[in-house]
Amino acid sequence: MIHRTRVALVAFAAASLLGAAGCSGGSSTAGTAPAPNTAGTGASGASWTAPQNGTEVDVPTFASALTQPGVTLLDVRTLAEFAAGHLKAAQNLDVNSPDFAATLKTLPKDAVYAVYCRTGHRSGTAVAQMVDLGFTRVFHLAGGITAWQASGQSVVQP
Repeated sequence: MIHRTRVALVAFAAASLLGAAGCSGGSSTAGTAPAPNTAGTGASGASWTAPQNGTEVDVPTFASALTQPGVTLLDVRTLAEFAAGHLKAAQNLDVNSPDFAATLKTLPKDAVYAVYCRTGHRSGTAVAQMVDLGFTRVFHLAGGITAWQASGQSVVQP
């Protein structure tokens, strides 16, 4: 299990560094961290600003953020949890992995990151670490994927 997690983290870091193509898939190693994005225009055409750095947001706010260009979605649960079901376009980066901090250091600190876990505890830990490392646009989902599903939102399942 540790080996598979390391392989996934190495692949994620490599994809981030090499600038591999976007976040449209459900793979734990697909996608890259986007170019910096403070504000943008969403599907509705309205201007959008990322939630305050380091904050916890509710499901509607999180869902709205995911429709914005340049937002990277990070699932900080274990690889097994991720494989059992995750949000579409999420990239898996296990907060409990020994390589978590090292992998974070390879990511652009000024990109926008939406982070979630199962209940919000691990994502809160991950966001705190990211803020400590100098990330400037990171927030997480209150209640995690549990709250997401309870509100009727969908997940990608194997």
